[in-house]
Amino acid sequence: MPRIEDYALLGDLHTAALLSRDGAIDWLCLPRFDSPACFAALLHDERAGTWRLAPAGGGPATRRAYRGDSLVLSSEWDTPDGTVRVLDFMPPRGEAADVVRIVEGVSGRVPMRMLLRLRFDYGHVTPWVHHEDGDFAAVAGPDAIWLRTPVPLHGEDLATHAEFTVAAGDRVPFVLTHRASHLPRPRHVDAETALRDTEGFWADWAGRCRYDGAWPDAVRRALVTLKGLTYAPTGGILAAATTSLPEQIGGPRNWDYRYCWLRDATFTLQALIGTGYHEEARAWREWLVRAVAGDPADLQIMYGIDGSRRLPESTLDWLAGYEGSAPVRVGNAAADQFQLDVWGEVLDGLHLVREAGIATSHTAWDLQRALLDFLEGHWDKPDNSLWEVRGPRRHFVHSKVMAWAGVDRAVRTVERHGLDGPSGRWRALRDRIHDDVCTHGYDAGRGTFTQFYGSRGLDAALLLIPRVGFLPASDPRVAGTVEAVRTELAHDGFVSRYDPSADGGVDGLPGGEASFLACSFWLADALHGIGRTAEARDLFERLLGLRNDVGLLAEEYDTRLRRQVGNTPQAFSMVGLVNTARHLSGASTTTDATGDVQRGSYRRRRARAAR
Repeated sequence: MPRIEDYALLGDLHTAALLSRDGAIDWLCLPRFDSPACFAALLHDERAGTWRLAPAGGGPATRRAYRGDSLVLSSEWDTPDGTVRVLDFMPPRGEAADVVRIVEGVSGRVPMRMLLRLRFDYGHVTPWVHHEDGDFAAVAGPDAIWLRTPVPLHGEDLATHAEFTVAAGDRVPFVLTHRASHLPRPRHVDAETALRDTEGFWADWAGRCRYDGAWPDAVRRALVTLKGLTYAPTGGILAAATTSLPEQIGGPRNWDYRYCWLRDATFTLQALIGTGYHEEARAWREWLVRAVAGDPADLQIMYGIDGSRRLPESTLDWLAGYEGSAPVRVGNAAADQFQLDVWGEVLDGLHLVREAGIATSHTAWDLQRALLDFLEGHWDKPDNSLWEVRGPRRHFVHSKVMAWAGVDRAVRTVERHGLDGPSGRWRALRDRIHDDVCTHGYDAGRGTFTQFYGSRGLDAALLLIPRVGFLPASDPRVAGTVEAVRTELAHDGFVSRYDPSADGGVDGLPGGEASFLACSFWLADALHGIGRTAEARDLFERLLGLRNDVGLLAEEYDTRLRRQVGNTPQAFSMVGLVNTARHLSGASTTTDATGDVQRGSYRRRRARAAR
């Protein structure tokens, strides 16, 4: 089984595929990100579905890279017989979903081999395969797939095979197309035309980037990945393209991340707005407003990519899991948890959009007021924390801080934008929450805030206290908390979310987890905020070094095994990269302790420094 970092992302803004270094697509859900997979070898072996296209001698690609700022992947193999290149991509969705693979002979004559093993419903259903107008066709239940290629195909062992040879200058296309089985076959896609159109789409999109800070290549690749995780019909941005990649190899912490988390809202909006992608920020804001509309008491921590609420969790017992990490889960029961921080996250995100000058409606303010009414009556209740712990509810400090932030943004909105609201009452509530957190959530003896009231444990989310404006970075309580987190939660410099064994086992689950990459970016931000910029830049550079060869990050990094773990590619990690690069470059769009949006230009500051 390839390592998690051996996979590259292909996508068409409706779904995504993961392609390994050995030329195998081992994960693809059709027609949407959250649909059942037709290639699920990632979570079992090739019997669960795969599509391999590579030299007959096998082995990983000698080199690979995305072409420009796109999701068109070029993989090259140097073999004893010559060199061959394969271009893999998914054209932005048209009439149907397509995966295009073009084999190009570079030198010599290279024998090639193709294996297509389709297994619908996460490896559970073998389709009926036949030939239709000379092409391969497969049907099972709601799904139909066609494969069009000039190469002769043959069936063997319930799979489709091909052997052929490419010489220098040859270009051999393979186009796999999916559509609902009750609909007519879509029009043929010409591979070369699709390649030009796809590269043109990504060049136009990347050309809108307005980031002018340091590490531009890494930031653009992270932004392209974030776009690739966007469901174009609704603007929703999912947490990751996969389900059940383990936080600990062989462990049970395997969750479905193919949904949209409200906790990601503000960070994602900061990244999009701060790099010039206001259209994407507006679409994400509109998704957010639609998803959370209704009774504020029914607010969920996550929703489906179309805003759907019901995400029932089940296990797929016929899949062994990635490297034996069972169970494999689809759906996510954490959607039913009470996480107080999400009310603050939504209010903070909508405030950020308004401050950025992106037009909002009175309906959005009405929604915010309803959320505030709920927050006013429930901020003092225990919850499950932003980390979705499955142990007892507690008074988590970060949750209270985000409740404070939600109320603070409402006060600022009334004061700065003249919208109607009881600002005096909200100011008093804001002060009451602040006093409560500082009284019960701070351990004066250790000089740090704690994970929850009365806890001895810590939480990496405490690093966000200055970022959301709860306390300025100059406050000694902030510096003490940053140092405590760095000392107690960092492993080889990278930060875990919390210690699962602290306070008798806070999350109610066995085993542990690796370093959480988003939290490690937060530490770099916090170190920079308290004036330890050299340490911050060093940590950021080390985090950049954890990316795979095509610039992708999963959810976590195992410092013992020295490999990526968790679902991939992880939007939270890629957003963290963008925002930390912006902060360290001085090109920030964050909210300070007064609620003001801070903007800057790396080039302008650099010019002033030079003068």
